[in-house]
Amino acid sequence: MCTIKVQVFGSFSTGLYLPTSDIDLVVFGKWETLPLWTLEEALRKRNVADENSIKVLDKATVPIIKLTDTFTEVKVDISFNVKSGVKAARLIKEFKEKYPVLPYLVLVLKQFLLQRDLNEVFTGGIGSYSLFLMAVSFLQLHYREDVCNPSINIGVLLIEFFELYGRHFNYLKTGIRIKDGGCYVAKDEVQKNMMDGYRPSMLYIEDPLQPDNDVGRSSYGAMQVKQAFDYAYVVLSHAVSPIAKYYPNNETESILGRIIRVTQEVDEYREWIRKNWGSPSQNDLPLN
Repeated sequence: MCTIKVQVFGSFSTGLYLPTSDIDLVVFGKWETLPLWTLEEALRKRNVADENSIKVLDKATVPIIKLTDTFTEVKVDISFNVKSGVKAARLIKEFKEKYPVLPYLVLVLKQFLLQRDLNEVFTGGIGSYSLFLMAVSFLQLHYREDVCNPSINIGVLLIEFFELYGRHFNYLKTGIRIKDGGCYVAKDEVQKNMMDGYRPSMLYIEDPLQPDNDVGRSSYGAMQVKQAFDYAYVVLSHAVSPIAKYYPNNETESILGRIIRVTQEVDEYREWIRKNWGSPSQNDLPLN
């Protein structure tokens, strides 16, 4: 009989999840062929998944089952025998300990990209792992004495992140490496070590867990992301400038609210989760 082990990875494991994030599960076991359709049938029969939501992507680079849980409406992705996700989650937790500011920075950036449909790799955007590595590189190479201090001004860091990747970073010639304290790498040098015909992607990020893997290779919309970061830099810089107090709506609009927002849909979903699944003490708390 095959021994099965299930592990959680991704944003749910690292604590970097948004209200709309899915849960990533990986199933480890020994099979001649992956039991994609067997598990899909079992999930249907037991009404675990919403009937119309369950999909088997057996032709994908990493075959997965996608579903929406019947009771909680939480989206779940299930993969098989993929160790890289679990290792990446471990790495992310290590960097979170080193830089306490990282979760706050990354969560704001994820929401910012999500609202602009720039957060999915399959549509050319920047995935969570790439974004996290960009944030780590930013903290490594634009060092501030207080960067490891939990009480650092996160707003300043956010504006500086947008300035770097929206204005100054040379996507055409430069790649990102976070190993051994972090550095930038020339794409010309990277290409010399790549197989014939291959070139570093527009957003080249060396995978610290697998150096021959370019994490940003599928982010073909990197220049759109760059433009979005530049826009955010301009908006936030104006919002904190001395003349900002003369702007219309200055008293009623938050600085961060100029570039990200929490939608009514997310608010309603949170309320539904709180009412149905929250603890008694949580259910007594008023919502803003």
